[in-house]
Amino acid sequence: MTAFNGFGDKALPFLKALGFHQDRDWFAENKALYESEVKGPLGDLVEAVSGRFQAEGVPLRGSRKTSLYRVYRDVRFSKNKDPYNTHASALMTRTGTKKDNGFVYVHISNERSFIASGFYGLDGPQLRAFRDLIVRESDAMRRLVKAMEKHGFTLDMSESLKRTPRGFDDVTDDDVLTWLRLQHFTFIDEIDNGIVPTPELADRMVRLGSLSVPFLDFGWRAIDPLRDEPAS
Repeated sequence: MTAFNGFGDKALPFLKALGFHQDRDWFAENKALYESEVKGPLGDLVEAVSGRFQAEGVPLRGSRKTSLYRVYRDVRFSKNKDPYNTHASALMTRTGTKKDNGFVYVHISNERSFIASGFYGLDGPQLRAFRDLIVRESDAMRRLVKAMEKHGFTLDMSESLKRTPRGFDDVTDDDVLTWLRLQHFTFIDEIDNGIVPTPELADRMVRLGSLSVPFLDFGWRAIDPLRDEPAS
């Protein structure tokens, strides 16, 4: 099993410097530092957590080849033409690819580091299916949310709609109305950057992933009928 010993002491300083040096020549000169201090440890983190998930029966996996987001930004449709991301991130899913939903995500930066689990960016039919399941099985949803809250995790409400989506006019339960206004269904574990250079970061990912399995199973029941291919 791959070991994760934490990011190096130069990881966050490198990402900070990259914010000041959005220059391809500078990055080329310092790419070896990026590979050793950021990309390499991030790959170790994903593979170490993937191994622990497998051992604990958590149906999420990943690898350094399929789970890491690129440092290069896609600037084709952005007003911001900076070529590089100043954070490091990775996504672990049932298939091990970043195209799947229902995940554990890790995000490391000087501004904010966090771990997230749940569902983000569902397409229209998937989002409707998720909301329909919430209405049909509101008691189950309530139990899942309360179980996560007992461990200190609450659904992220930061991108909630101001109004209830169409088609749910008959719903009167306040909790259900709150959930229906969500555009994403995620639990967040905010990470102090003092943890980033330590193995505790892997422990926090494993804990959130393990606790999230019942909620992930709930969401997968909603969206799986709409999948193009079955999860393996």
